[in-house]
Amino acid sequence: MNPRILSLDAFRGFAIAAMLLVNNPGDWGHVYAPLLHAHWNGWTFTDWVFPFFVFISGMAMTLSLARRAQAGADKTALLLATSRRALVIIGIGLLLNLIPSFSFETLRIPGVLQRLGLCTLAAAPIVIWCDRRGVALWALLLMAIYSLVQLGMPVPDAEGVVHVGLLEPGKDAGAWLDRLLLDGHLWKTAKTWDPEGLLSTLPAVSTQLFGVLAGYVLASNRQPAEKTMTWVLAGLASLWLGQALDALLMPINKSLWTPSYAFAMSGWALLVFAVFYWLLDAMPQPLARERWARLLHPLVVFGMNALFLFALAGLVAKALYTIKFADGRTLGRALYAPLRDSGLAPINASLLHAIAFVLVMYAIAWFMHRKRWFVKV
Repeated sequence: MNPRILSLDAFRGFAIAAMLLVNNPGDWGHVYAPLLHAHWNGWTFTDWVFPFFVFISGMAMTLSLARRAQAGADKTALLLATSRRALVIIGIGLLLNLIPSFSFETLRIPGVLQRLGLCTLAAAPIVIWCDRRGVALWALLLMAIYSLVQLGMPVPDAEGVVHVGLLEPGKDAGAWLDRLLLDGHLWKTAKTWDPEGLLSTLPAVSTQLFGVLAGYVLASNRQPAEKTMTWVLAGLASLWLGQALDALLMPINKSLWTPSYAFAMSGWALLVFAVFYWLLDAMPQPLARERWARLLHPLVVFGMNALFLFALAGLVAKALYTIKFADGRTLGRALYAPLRDSGLAPINASLLHAIAFVLVMYAIAWFMHRKRWFVKV
């Protein structure tokens, strides 16, 4: 296998570019529906982004951990090295949440990077010490534990009313656990629950383990066409399971990261990656692969420094709405004003701002790529 798998970098780049787009509209009051999370149940394009990151992390773990463990590397050393990396990712996420107030009393402890780090901490020993069958069993077990707790444990809501299996904002078992352990440190918009809460980390780990299973196919000696078809069939099966669980067990819900959501988003991840793999690594016509490689090169550039760009974008976004002028306007409002006043429909002006943000981040990514600067954690 090549040292770098172009399709994996492009898939990672697609996820980071999508995240930058949906996180940075000019005006949150004017956003196209697919660029917002589903209000509660259901999903949109935006609900692809985070599970794709988690899934990609699982695929990378297969290439970096599972193969080395199977080749006889010191498993304890592998676990320690991976755990250190996961803790650094968690630390970066907490630091981003501290900015700009630097108040530990109101610090939001959960977050995107924190969940990525926790998923890696939990998945690493499974990947290192288990074979693919063990990985699959752990993925199913974690979702089963989550389901039993969510549907079977009586818990009080924020007003003290006890519910069993009520999957409404702030009233589910995960929200109760978050209030019990992290009260005062949750998502400030909700305060009584968090979309990256503790209990929903269990099926998020399952999503990462599904990525690990996809990585086993990538690392195998199968023919490229066979790998592609395996992901397509597995993706369709996973989508079907997600829809079945949506009807029979729990709805597809990103904030709760329900098993139906884990299966559905893993299914989409498999299908999207299969497309990238076929176009960039598996297509039998070399000239066609080269054309697609040129066309999709911006995504590869994004994917080579994805974690750094996510953190940088978070800092830039905070700066835009923290730095103020004498008249009280923030830097972000001042920069958006020409688009807002351009005569465009507000929703299109907001979208153009998001696209401009992505292009600025791409310019930074392109410069780093050209200089061969790759930030590793």
